[in-house]
Amino acid sequence: MSLMVDVLSAVFLAGGAFFCLVGGIGLARMPDFYTRMHGASVTETLGAGFMLIGLMLQAGLTLITVKLLMIGLLILFASPTATHALAKAALLSGLTPKLAEPRSDEEVTPSKP
Repeated sequence: MSLMVDVLSAVFLAGGAFFCLVGGIGLARMPDFYTRMHGASVTETLGAGFMLIGLMLQAGLTLITVKLLMIGLLILFASPTATHALAKAALLSGLTPKLAEPRSDEEVTPSKP
């Protein structure tokens, strides 16, 4: 049983590390503020969540697990709220998202104001 918990914990910790690494690489490659912010919030929630689950499995049923659960709930609620507030502030300050350029086979039609 202990080996199974250790393996499952390692899988969650490795998954969290993977999401954090991919998110860091994605932040360097994203074209504008809004896509970078989205990538950061998703990877922060998934990466930290998986790592916390892995740590909870290692801690067992102790007070440490309760504390890790509280940290996870705080991240789960605070991260999307902060991202939304940041995006709204950027939009209100006049920062416009970069629009995708049309492919060569698509017909470009002007949009109405």
